Amino acid sequence: MRIVAKTLVASAMMALFAFLATVAAAQVRFDSEPLSILTFSGGRQDFTVELALDAEQRQQGLMYRTEMAEDHGMLFDFGDSRAVAMWMRNTLIPLDMLFIDARGRIVNIHQGAVPLSETIIPSGGPVKYVLELKGGVVAKRGIAIGDLVDSAQIARGN
Repeated sequence: MRIVAKTLVASAMMALFAFLATVAAAQVRFDSEPLSILTFSGGRQDFTVELALDAEQRQQGLMYRTEMAEDHGMLFDFGDSRAVAMWMRNTLIPLDMLFIDARGRIVNIHQGAVPLSETIIPSGGPVKYVLELKGGVVAKRGIAIGDLVDSAQIARGN
């Protein structure tokens, strides 16, 4: 009987945490815009991205999301070029992270970031933007270092 009670309490606590996480995630709003990646091979990959422009939005990021379409993502704008570090705390889906310089050029890629990991993922040098895409999209669409990212947000920053 005690095992059943402990299981029920644990289940209730998990449900409460999921509810609170959903409420917290819903409080931060993101605008979105189209974004294209022009590949070195001449291809064009189109996405719709949410914009993480301020500290609160960048902190929230894609936390607590349980799914994301392959043609969607999130663009983090750090305002100026600098070394940045990302992690996957409270992020439930695997992600590919593209580190982008001020000109819109991809300078580093981290594929397959592990959900819920607190391992630091460094930019590898100064960047102004980070684009998070669903895990596996980089390989599937042939996106590589040196490709050019084009969006209204990146154009505004130049």
